[in-house]
Amino acid sequence: MIISRLSAYLQQHRRASLHDMALGLDTDAEALRNMLGMLERKGRVSRLPSGTPCSGGCGKCQPGTVEIYEWTGSAPADLSTPNGLATPSIPIQTCASHG
Repeated sequence: MIISRLSAYLQQHRRASLHDMALGLDTDAEALRNMLGMLERKGRVSRLPSGTPCSGGCGKCQPGTVEIYEWTGSAPADLSTPNGLATPSIPIQTCASHG
């Protein structure tokens, strides 16, 4: 798992729960938490306050237990790679609670 994939995911989706990112990026939540901490120290990501509802809005998750992160860094003006090819979209996979 490369931190650039995590950054791209959050740039694309703007806000996501730790659980949804772990599902969408097919990786361990604890590894993501460490990377998110580094991005937060660099000012690119903010962890939203406990109780912030997830973007799915289904209400099935306990708000106090959901970790929501939001991209705060500047998104690139051109989402193309240096070779001119478009950056691949990362599909959204939401938690099973979203039904």
